[in-house]
Amino acid sequence: MLALPNVTWLDICLAGVGVYLVKQMFTKKNPAPYPPGPPGWPLIGNILDMPHAKPRLAFAEWGNKYGDISHVEVLGQHIIVLNSVKTAMKMLDKKSSLYSDRPVFPMAKLAGWKDALPLLPYGDHFRWNRKNFHHVMGSRTAMKVHHPLEEIETHRFLKRIHVTPEELMKHVRHTAGAIILRISHGYEVKENDDPFIELADRALDQFSRLTIPGAWMVDIIPSLAKVPEWCPGAGFKRLARECNVTVEEMVSAPYQFVKDQMAAGIAPKSLASSLLEGRTLSAEEDHMSKWSAATVYAGGADTTVASINAFFLAMTLFPDVQKKAQAEIDAVVGPDRLPSFADRDSLPYAEALAKEVLRWHAVRPTGVPHRVMEDDIHDGYYIPKGSQIIANIWFMLNDPRTYPNPSEFKPERFLANDGKELETDPRTICFGFGRRICAGTRNSQEASINSLHLADASVWISAAMSLAVFDISKVVENGVEITPKLDPASGTISHPKPFKCSVKPRSAKAVALIQQDANY
Repeated sequence: MLALPNVTWLDICLAGVGVYLVKQMFTKKNPAPYPPGPPGWPLIGNILDMPHAKPRLAFAEWGNKYGDISHVEVLGQHIIVLNSVKTAMKMLDKKSSLYSDRPVFPMAKLAGWKDALPLLPYGDHFRWNRKNFHHVMGSRTAMKVHHPLEEIETHRFLKRIHVTPEELMKHVRHTAGAIILRISHGYEVKENDDPFIELADRALDQFSRLTIPGAWMVDIIPSLAKVPEWCPGAGFKRLARECNVTVEEMVSAPYQFVKDQMAAGIAPKSLASSLLEGRTLSAEEDHMSKWSAATVYAGGADTTVASINAFFLAMTLFPDVQKKAQAEIDAVVGPDRLPSFADRDSLPYAEALAKEVLRWHAVRPTGVPHRVMEDDIHDGYYIPKGSQIIANIWFMLNDPRTYPNPSEFKPERFLANDGKELETDPRTICFGFGRRICAGTRNSQEASINSLHLADASVWISAAMSLAVFDISKVVENGVEITPKLDPASGTISHPKPFKCSVKPRSAKAVALIQQDANY
């Protein structure tokens, strides 16, 4: 379990005094008040108010008490928390030229993640990486190229579940990795214990914990990054060094695989091969290309895994929804084949179900903070340059003003019925906002019409194929039915905590469909 370093009260007070003295020397009168927020303490500000566990819940409490936009100051660092879709859209989308930067994350930087796309500062390097993402998954045409791959790998997923349903979560991870590694590096994963998937698992678990807002004292007091490892309380430095080894291997090993395949003349087309083909790269360009491909495979897989696990959890808890989706699939697709992406427009309930999965379980509960690049006045409040902006995506997806009865799993929210107004498409929220929206979706406005995000496509095809052939239900142990709970783990990417469910073929005909060939 990752923990805060043992920083003493003396450390905090000395840092606070230093910040206070510097602030007093250079303070000028603000042009407007800060947004409201918890009252701070002299010298140290709101350092004691920053949540270290389940920050989405603490931020939601601030929203209930102080409104849609709240403010805290921690040792001179201003932090703005947004608790409504409207406010996030107005600031992060409409003012994206001001709000597209990222703060520095000293802990993640120490651990080797500084070149990952989600943490890059806004600039040429960021735009170059976004262009690469757009090339492989940022348009309807680009995503359509990957549909056969997704259909084949999802069919293989059904086969694995049929053989060992008790290893469902392992199969979800394997399939997501198989799809994204094909796209990013042209790599076909091994059926068992694939080294690249295991590497990504370890690295992404580290990344998710390393980037939780406020979880690391070094992110609050960056000067702590300079303390030597042998100092008391510097355990975070040793942990970062260990993480660095994992990150470097995750980034370099698949990239070297592509180089070896290209040298042998047998490399399939992938993002990495397209960045290398016909070019002599400088050391800097090679480093950027390596990280560009790694970010696709690391980031895309984790979001997809969390969402598909949430789908199976939802079907376990809401059998009536499952039956409605199965009835639609049976009527439209029939019993003689599996659903495909060609059926998507003809399966509106399955489409609404996939949207509700993305709303019900926020895979990026507080996203990755933005950083404002210039002073701004927003709704009468002063947002100083350098402020960190945290969008509480979890609350936005559970805000009763946007989604009535948000605890209900209700796909009908997104179906036209008797002239009622459709509720907000969660894909405009769950992947982030503005120019920092999760790569693979061009912008939040387009996402509301036709999301092009890999996770969205993967959730839909996994749901449609799985419901066509499987019944998903609660397990019974010693005569007692086990009801799992939606209890999301903390982290930048939030996964449902491990749960048990029963996954059984619906019929002999379903078994025959599962057992059909699934080859390229």
